[in-house]
Amino acid sequence: MKFVSEGVQVYYLTGNHDEMLRKFDGMEMGSFHLQNKLILELDGKKAWFFHGDVFDVTMQHSKWLAKMGAVGYDTLILINSFVNWVLTAFGREKMSFSKKIKAKFKDAVKFINSFEQTAGELAIEKGYHYVVCGHIHQAEKRQITSDEGQVTYLNSGDWVESLTALEYHDKNWTVFKYEHLDFIKDELDEGILSDAEDLKSKLDINILLQHIKYEIAQ
Repeated sequence: MKFVSEGVQVYYLTGNHDEMLRKFDGMEMGSFHLQNKLILELDGKKAWFFHGDVFDVTMQHSKWLAKMGAVGYDTLILINSFVNWVLTAFGREKMSFSKKIKAKFKDAVKFINSFEQTAGELAIEKGYHYVVCGHIHQAEKRQITSDEGQVTYLNSGDWVESLTALEYHDKNWTVFKYEHLDFIKDELDEGILSDAEDLKSKLDINILLQHIKYEIAQ
C-alpha cells in the first residue's frame, strides 16, 4: 500500500489462494495491477512471472484435497509459531516444521524438482530468459538446461514462514532472506509508526479492499 500511495507500479499476481480474483485479470487502480501472469523486459531480457500452481496436479483436479492441504498447512504454521515463540524465549534457534516434513518425504523433493524443471523447460520453449514462480514455498535461483537452451529459474519462497523474497538490482537476481537483527538500526532510525500513520495505512488498505469488492460485485 505504501508503494501504491507513492505511485510505484505494483503487480499483484493471483495464485491458488486468490481463485475468485482470477476472472478480474487486467484490472487496474492507479499504479496497482491485478494480473494472472506478467512478462517484463529487464535490461533487454524477458522475465516471465506467474504463481505456479498451474503445474500442481492436485490444485487442478482435486480441489477438495488442495483446500484440506491448505488448512493443514495454516494449522501447522500456527503451531510452529507458538513453538518458535517458546524456543526464542529460552534463547534457542527457531525451527521450521514444514521444511523438516518436506525433507523427510522423497515424494515432496521429487515434486519440487519436477516443478522447477517443468517451469524451466516451458520458459525455454517460449524464449524467456527468466522464469519467476512462487507456490512451492521453496526459495531458489538456478540455471535449468534443456536440449533447446537455458533459462534462469527463480522462486521467491514465501513471506509467511521462510521470510524470503527475490530482488533484481544492477542486472542481477538475488534471493533475499529477512534477518531481524539486520534491521534493528533501521527501526531505531525511523521510529515506530505514529498512531496517525498507522491509522492512515489501515485506511489505505480498506480503500483498496472496497475497490476490489466493488469490482467483484459488478
